Amino acid sequence: MEKSTFTKKLGKQIAKLREKEGLTQLELAKSLKNRKQNISRLELGAINPSAFFLHELSNALKVPIETLFDF
Repeated sequence: MEKSTFTKKLGKQIAKLREKEGLTQLELAKSLKNRKQNISRLELGAINPSAFFLHELSNALKVPIETLFDF
């Protein structure tokens, strides 16, 4: 799988999990002490997040980290 395909699939999964949790991009960004723009870019697959950020994200979404990769 190409990097761009992977990051787009990851982004869609993150958006799905965020919506399931009932959070807006802004609310998720605030809980991560981040900017809404970065969450938007992440969900669009425009950035490749670090492992630690994914760890923080899974905690904010209240899911095991492996759920982020369930696509």
